[in-house]
Formats: sequence, structure tokens, C-alpha cells
Amino acid sequence: MLEVSSLKLYYQVRGGIVRAVDSIDFNLDKGQTIAIVGESGCGKSSTANAVLRLLPRNVNTYSGKVVLDGRELMEMKNDEFRREIAWKSISMVFQGAMNSLNPVLKVGDQVAEPLIVHNNATKNEANQRMTEVLQLVHLPDSVAQRYPHELSGGMKQRAVIAMALIASPKVVILDEPTSALDVITQANIMNTLKTLRIELGLSYIFITHDLALASELADGVAVMYGGKIVEYGAAEGMYASPKHPYTEKLLESVPTLRTDKKLGFIPGSPPDLFNPPPGCRFQPRCPSAMPICGQEPPVIEVDGHRVLCWLYAKR
Repeated sequence: MLEVSSLKLYYQVRGGIVRAVDSIDFNLDKGQTIAIVGESGCGKSSTANAVLRLLPRNVNTYSGKVVLDGRELMEMKNDEFRREIAWKSISMVFQGAMNSLNPVLKVGDQVAEPLIVHNNATKNEANQRMTEVLQLVHLPDSVAQRYPHELSGGMKQRAVIAMALIASPKVVILDEPTSALDVITQANIMNTLKTLRIELGLSYIFITHDLALASELADGVAVMYGGKIVEYGAAEGMYASPKHPYTEKLLESVPTLRTDKKLGFIPGSPPDLFNPPPGCRFQPRCPSAMPICGQEPPVIEVDGHRVLCWLYAKR
């Protein structure tokens, strides 16, 4: 349903050009969830902004292909994209619910607003739909008359999810929707997202740095590092048998309940996207680095995974 290929998003800043998203590819089918995981600063949120075309003024390069149901979105003008695609077909739950809500407007008005702006609905039509969507995310009708500061963290997050669903999109981008929430609230939000996906036939792009959380929702996993997707494949295979050294190290750092394993860590720091290392960007931190890793690695198909690594090319 959604095909992203050769997507690039570079920012121009005073220090140079930041290669936030550097030629990535992934696909999303109807009713499927793909998780984009990786360390902070690897380009996950920039990928979401690139797909939904939420671009700041300092964009240096924005190119590639984003195809939704056979329609090339990158060729559309900005006004056309906002009128026909934004929120109607693709919507987003932003990181940090409190930052997404206007503190001086009632929650119900904010949830209904996208329907008025993007669907030209009347206020009565928007309010009726708003009530339906609040029920979908298990919020009482009284929430519509409250201000954001009167809601708990979990209720604010559900209100933001309702805003993303109000115009009945096909694809919802979830940018760390459970960050800053306690474990019980996280579990409740994840259960709500699972139910909504089944009931409404939604497709999710789930952005997170929490591998354990991604395993709850994801059908496929794309592992990002330094602006590139270094491994992409089915979630079950990714967790059971990771291929890229970075994915292996990430999984080593996750504690488990039923096995007594020694926790691992990744030495060093993430790459500087102003001046990324040549070739494989994980090379300076990789325990399996070889001289050839100084060259750009190819994409290799290994057991159903797409892996950006010279190890498998040499084999």
C-alpha cells in the first residue's frame, strides 16, 4: 500500500549539511505495522516527517519516491498534498502528547479541528465524529470539555491518537507514542493501538527506540543507523536471528526475563551526520569491521532480511 524508495532528507545548518535520512527503502502493506528502531538521532523522526512532508525551512535535499496506493506523492504540489493526503490518508501521532496539544483550547475542539480543516466538515459534523473517535480510544465524552492540563498522561496520549484518527486515514505514523508514560499506561495504549488496527484496518509506521515495545506491535522491523536502514525484515526473524552486527548489539543490550544472559553494549558514539564515516557508518563501532567496510556496503538478501553489510557480500 505504501512504498518508500531512495528517500533522502538533508538539513542545511550553520555547521554544514546534516544527512538525517540518506536513501532508505521500505514497504507497508494494508493492516501491517512496520517498526523503525534505532538509537536517538539516527533519523527515525526525520523519516516520519519526510513521508508526511512536515519539512522545516532549512531543507537542503528532499528526494526519492513515496507511493501510496499507486499514487506518487513526491510529485504532488504542497497545497495538493495537504488538501488530498495529509490527515485524510496519512496522519501522525507526535512524540510528547503535551507538546501536541494547545493548552488554551479544549480537547474536543482540538480533536475535531482536522476534520474541519482537511474535510471541510461543519462544526456539528466534526463534533459528532469527534465523539465517536473519543469512544474508540476509550475516553469519556466529558473529556471534550476539558483542557489538556486536566488530563493524565495516558488520557492526553489517547486524545492525540483520536486527533490522528478523526479523518479516517489509511496509514498512521506513531512517533514514540508511549514515551514518558509509566509501564501500565504504556501497556494500555499499546492494547488500544492493537484493537484499532484490527477494527479499522489501519497500517502503522511505529517509531521507537524500545525494541521490546516494538515486538508487541510490529510485523516488520527496519533498523536505522546513521540515517540509513541497515537491516529490514520480518519481526519474528529479526528478533530470533539478527543479521547486521548493529542489530545483534542492540538485541544484546535488551534484558530478558527467562534467560540468564550477559548484557552487551555498543562502544563509542553514534556517527556525526555532518560528516559521517566513509563506507559503512557502523564501521568505527563494529566488532566485525574489515578493510573493505571503508567502501559503501551493498544491500544483501539474507534469509528474507535486507542487510546493508559487507560480511554477507564476502561470504
